[in-house]
Amino acid sequence: MEVKSHDGAIVPLSIIYPKNIKMDGSTPAYITGYGGYGISYTPRFSNRLSVLLEQGVVLAVAHVRGGGEKGDKWHRDGMKAKKPNTWKDFIACSEYLVNQKYTSPSKLIGNGASMGGVLIGRAITERPDLYGVAIAEVGMTNVLRSQNSANGDNQIPEVGSIKNSEDIKHLIEMDAQSKVKKGVKYPAVLVSTGMNDSRITPWEPAKFAAALQNSTSSGKPVLLYVNYENGHFTSDLEITFREYADIYAFALWQVGHPKFQPEIK
Repeated sequence: MEVKSHDGAIVPLSIIYPKNIKMDGSTPAYITGYGGYGISYTPRFSNRLSVLLEQGVVLAVAHVRGGGEKGDKWHRDGMKAKKPNTWKDFIACSEYLVNQKYTSPSKLIGNGASMGGVLIGRAITERPDLYGVAIAEVGMTNVLRSQNSANGDNQIPEVGSIKNSEDIKHLIEMDAQSKVKKGVKYPAVLVSTGMNDSRITPWEPAKFAAALQNSTSSGKPVLLYVNYENGHFTSDLEITFREYADIYAFALWQVGHPKFQPEIK
């Protein structure tokens, strides 16, 4: 699938859905993206994403600018001054899912991890009405301050430097935390962090969660999920599957999936 973005760029969008889906907007959908370092989101089998399919959820991957799916220029068009293309491409792909009746905003789950924290953080601060749930996994949501962390200098080629006056305005634009506004109806949000994460230090996701908790007026929950066993993810499958069981249960609860609603006694 190809989707026209805000500036006319054509963005690849991969969609997997159950055969018996009703194209009436009633189906929960999960859309994810990355958009960094020229990394391509290539087709592969995912144990953890397959469980969403088993629950009848539409899966979508937005191959946004900043990745490498369409070559080096595709990467460069999602860097530094052009970083807004990353989350605007994601928004365009999310709108496509709604407009084509795969899902509706109240049932749409947006996801981004690590550098994808810029993507999902800015998507929900720019279009809070478009998502029912947002999942920011160990995400770079405070770009302005992240360069003060141990891994900060490694991000400079991709996003710019706080010591460069020209880069500053672009860093401000991609900093999701500073875009959170009081009284806005934000979606339900789960922000995760690994207590031993040396790439995205725990204070960064924690500050984003706190900003949303203190500002949202939607009445929907904003949770900080702290994994005390994790770094920036882990190869321990038991820990990984336990964490994603919690994350997906939260998301499906919030989009109204009938199997994930609390019992009323």
